[in-house]
Amino acid sequence: MKRQLGRSGIEVSALGMGCWAIGGPFWEGGTPLGWGEVDDDESIRAIHAALDSGVNFFDTANVYGAGHSERVLGRALAGRRQNAVIATKFNAVFDETTRQVTGSDASAEGIRRACEASLRRLETDYIDLYQFHDNGFPAEKAAPVRDTLEDLVREGRIRAYGWSTDFPDRAEVFARGEHCTAIQLQLNVLDDNPEMIALCEKYNLAAINRGPLAMGLLTGKYSAATQVSAEDVRGEKSPGWMKYFTDGKPSPEWLAMRMAVRETLTAGGRTVAQGALAWLWARSPQTLPIPGFRTVRQVEENVRALAFGPLTPEQMREIAGILDRT
Repeated sequence: MKRQLGRSGIEVSALGMGCWAIGGPFWEGGTPLGWGEVDDDESIRAIHAALDSGVNFFDTANVYGAGHSERVLGRALAGRRQNAVIATKFNAVFDETTRQVTGSDASAEGIRRACEASLRRLETDYIDLYQFHDNGFPAEKAAPVRDTLEDLVREGRIRAYGWSTDFPDRAEVFARGEHCTAIQLQLNVLDDNPEMIALCEKYNLAAINRGPLAMGLLTGKYSAATQVSAEDVRGEKSPGWMKYFTDGKPSPEWLAMRMAVRETLTAGGRTVAQGALAWLWARSPQTLPIPGFRTVRQVEENVRALAFGPLTPEQMREIAGILDRT
């Protein structure tokens, strides 16, 4: 399965790989923002497994692991860069040594510094998709950010750009830019985002789906008794925006929703995760899910979802009815 990356003309696999978790631990103050310790060699094997399976889209950010995710991805793609479409993000300022986030910088100078640093860590001379990593940045201040990104396209440093935001008015500012091609938005079978999907369809933008498996809830791995590590972004010290887990445990509300749709998602031999990805592909022709991974096994399970393809219209209606969506 292939999809177009919005209006860029870049063809990508219908499944991407989210590289947040492979960055390892990082923090803002005492709040963990990573997913715990990682094995870089296993991360590289997993990236190679994805490439060998036909997956070519990799989404990371400069801040994941305070630069570490980009470095690992760069190592993994050595000699294979031409086979990959790299998306990364900018805005956070951080200390690579302490792995602490120290601020943000959306100025033209800050964007250029971040871009050059990402190019070095990724060991590449261009970025395919460069994304603004600030969900709530004011729409009325966003035009200069967009204009700087247009300059970077003209200079050949990036091929296209987008914004990771769930606010239509913000996305609309970027959509008016010639080389804007994607919006990264929160979307999964439990947590629809109809306004943002409609905007992506209107402007022919890729709808890159962060949280496609609801931070792991849709893997079927987590039960009401699960306690996540304190060093995990989903743990007891999780940031305020974490809604799928509460005090280190799966939120009962979201867990109940998963149980309600489980039978439909797993019809035909799919796992829960594969069914959740199939829902996203059926939701819109613009969608591009980027489930996270830390192991080869996780990559292999997600890649197998491609063989099943999207859910049927009947299954989509069934889920809408279960979740009381009109």
